[in-house]
Amino acid sequence: MTFVWTTIQVSDLDRSLAFYHDLLGMPLCERFQGTSNEIAMLGDPQGTKLELLCSPAPKAENPGQGLSLGLAPEDLDQLLAKLQAAGLEVSPPISPNPNLIFHFVKDPDGYTVQLVKQLG
Repeated sequence: MTFVWTTIQVSDLDRSLAFYHDLLGMPLCERFQGTSNEIAMLGDPQGTKLELLCSPAPKAENPGQGLSLGLAPEDLDQLLAKLQAAGLEVSPPISPNPNLIFHFVKDPDGYTVQLVKQLG
């Protein structure tokens, strides 16, 4: 079995693409209109994707509670500077073991994004 994507409900697709594509640098593989939803697929064309689903249906009050998306940028320090320059609040570094460091940031809909760097 292959894990192919995770879907998250977003309230404004353009705003979410500005975060995930423009700020975080995730490649936009596809954007299309479904029957009643607008959808964007992000990620490596040959790898696991993040599906952003924008629907006219009412949103849950806290859709991302308990969900954390882990992403490993090529240059964590450069990305952190870019996020802070954009006015986003980034957590202090967390290092649960000597080989790993990560920071948390919230996306426009309140989903937690974990930015990870392997040290060893």
